[in-house]
Amino acid sequence: QVQLVESGGGLVQPGGSLRLSCAASGFIISHNAMGWYRQAPGKQRELVGGIISDGSTNYADSVKGRFTISRDNAKSTVYLQMNSLKFEDTAVYYCYSKVWNIDYWGQGTQVTVSS
Repeated sequence: QVQLVESGGGLVQPGGSLRLSCAASGFIISHNAMGWYRQAPGKQRELVGGIISDGSTNYADSVKGRFTISRDNAKSTVYLQMNSLKFEDTAVYYCYSKVWNIDYWGQGTQVTVSS
């Protein structure tokens, strides 16, 4: 059974940092591309970035240079390190993967950037 479980969200001041985790089960994360998405209130869900099987990463322009995606294969966990957070980074963050041609999403974790 494939499961994605996010954690690490919370309240942070502008300029601060958070690290989100996505614990995966039911498949081998190094064999699948995985992505982080976010959805702010009243907005569509958008891609933040992703990591593919060879470890290469890509990012949305809005987070490039501030966010970093990494993977710990032994822990079956993907991370989203978020630095220099801005008000506009406030959103629910979701972990995503397509496994055996089926889309899987985590339940989401709230990130709120506020002073």
